Formats: sequence, structure tokens, C-alpha cells
Amino acid sequence: MKALLLTREYPPHIYGGAGVVVDQLSQALARRMQVEVRCFGERAPRSDDIVLRGYTPWERLTAGPDGPRFAPALETLSIDLAMARDPVDADVAHAHTWYADMAAFWIRTLYRIPFIVTLHSLEPLRPWKVDQLGTGYLLSTWIEKTAVESADRVIAVSRQMRDDIHAHFQVDPARVVVIHNGIDPDRFTRTDARDALLRRGVREPYVLFVGRITDQKGIFHLLDAAPKLQSHVQVVLCASAPDTPEIEQRLRDRLPQHPNVLWIPEMVPVAEVIQLYSHAAVFVCPSVYEPFGLINLEAMACGTGVVASAVGGILEVVEDGVTGLLVPPAQPDELAAAIRSLLDDPDRARAMGQAGRRRVEEKFSWASVAAATERVYRDAIDDFKRANE
Repeated sequence: MKALLLTREYPPHIYGGAGVVVDQLSQALARRMQVEVRCFGERAPRSDDIVLRGYTPWERLTAGPDGPRFAPALETLSIDLAMARDPVDADVAHAHTWYADMAAFWIRTLYRIPFIVTLHSLEPLRPWKVDQLGTGYLLSTWIEKTAVESADRVIAVSRQMRDDIHAHFQVDPARVVVIHNGIDPDRFTRTDARDALLRRGVREPYVLFVGRITDQKGIFHLLDAAPKLQSHVQVVLCASAPDTPEIEQRLRDRLPQHPNVLWIPEMVPVAEVIQLYSHAAVFVCPSVYEPFGLINLEAMACGTGVVASAVGGILEVVEDGVTGLLVPPAQPDELAAAIRSLLDDPDRARAMGQAGRRRVEEKFSWASVAAATERVYRDAIDDFKRANE
């Protein structure tokens, strides 16, 4: 079997959880089958068994700062067309996020192979993207709907997402499969190293946030909670990839009001973020919408207790009272109270971190994710062949 994975994000250009997932999944699948990855942006060939092709937009459609807000949606379609144009010798096409969905849809039609869609989030549940795409948001939602309702299989990263799919799309329940994202526990593991903390001005004890600068991630709710924490506690925001220049400026405008907040405005290398996870007193995920929440797994793998919003897939990742504490979203007072309770009881926080590590090892390995994904591929291929005999 050969699988063709289609994605916007792929190393070294990763800015969110979907990119991390495709990176790790492609490597795990390559141990079981042939794998080709087509992604956005120019890429050099890989030195391993994965065939990698990068694509740039048609110059006429390239999104720029002086273009309309919907330009990124049109740019996306131009890249998808190029992905579908190149010869395909795979047995199945697997798209990740709406950015690559239409490429997989066209490949299914042109090359007569089944296609799979993995949803890492749902456009109908991210209305704030209007600020990012303008009327292009209408196009991205149409692309996602068309792909999901046409796909041979739809992979949801959580049971909550499966329910959201049925609420927003017309999909045969038999074609929707839940496969949780995974993590490499050998890569994400607690370290004693602290050189990155010293270099970046991080002082212990600190509360850590890792994520994109977007309303989805609840970063401003954490800022509202920060003054309610103990005065000696630092709040570290490892935050970049803003949805818009306006939301980045909003964050810059707020920071002078918070002397206990340190902003690291970049996606730091994995080795450094592992140090940040390992020595945080508490990891915080205050998202208002989170289909899965891979960052919680990363923190748990590094032995750190978590305070997270009780939304979406987080409910299936963080065990309330065992590996962390769950709080209602968009409630800074309750968020602050939960963080304070763990700061005041470091033994409890440490026990939650240890329990989180065990949970990661037992339930979220990439080997099991790849095996489940291969089963989905084979079922889709068999059904496609029967339908087209």
C-alpha cells in the first residue's frame, strides 16, 4: 500500500498541532507502508523513506499584505490544483485540514482512489476566522463541507469532534472514525536541562502557555487571570503565529499591564519547549475551542500537571483531578483559582504530572495511531473498489 498525505504544514514549517500530527503520523506510517507527502511551500527532498513534494501558489493568486482578506483562500486553491496536477501512484489520499481537502477531493475524482479527511478543527466552530479571511471564510467552510460530505472516511480526533461533525455535516455515521492524536513519549520526556530558561529570562516558579495567538486558544483569558495569581509567579507565554496583525497588536498593548508576564514571541525549537514544559509549575490550556489539544499531551509527557478548559477533545485527554484540573472556558476567575490551587500544593501538582506521563505512555503512542489509520485506509480502499466494480 502507498498513502499520499496532503497538508499545509510540514517540517520545518509548523505552527500548530495539525503540522505536528502530520509530521509524526507520516513517520509512523512509513514504518508500515510507502508514504508520500505533498505540502505547502518549497521543500528539499528528505533523506529517509518518505517522498516529499512542496508546492508554492500560482503567482497571480499569491496572498500579500496589500491584497483582499480573502486572498489566502484563493492562494490555497491554487496550491491544491498543483498538488492534483502531479502524477499520483498512491492507493489512498489523506488530507489534513481544509487547506488540503480540495486537493484530495480532486485527486479522488481524477485518479480514482479513495480519499480520507482528518479534521483537526471545524470551520463552522471558528467564526473568528472572519477576521483572518474575510469572505474567504465562506469559501473555506464550503471547501470543508464539500470534502467531508464526499470523503470515503472522515477521521475525527475526538469523540466530541465526531458529534460536532454529525451536527454540522451530512455524513453517514459509518464513515466517521475516531482516532486520537498521538505523541512520541521518547521525544517528549522530562529533562533536567535549564539553559533555555536562563537564556530567555524565565524564572521559577512559572505558569506556561504554549500556542498560537488567536482567540481560540484563550490567551487573553489567561492574561485576565494573571493578576489573580501569586505575585512571585511568572506567567510565560510561548506564543506566535498570530491570526492577524491586529490580534498581535492587541497582545502587545496588553502586556505592559502585566509585569509578571514574559512573552516569547516565537515557536521555539522542540528541545527548548521540552525544557519549558519540564520545569513549569503548571501548564495552562485556556482554549475556548479545542478539538483535541495536543499541547496538553506534550506537557503531560514531560511530567507537568495541567489546568485546561473543559471543552472538546481536552475532556478525553486530561483526567480531571488525576492528570490536571478542568475549568469552564472563558472564566478567568475560575482559571486563576485552579492554577493557584496547584501552585499552593506542589506535591499534588507533581503527582498529577506523574499520572499524566503514565496516561501518555499507555494510551497515546504513534504506533497505535498508525495501526488504526492503516485499518481505515484498507476499509476505504475495499469499499471504493466494491462501489466501482
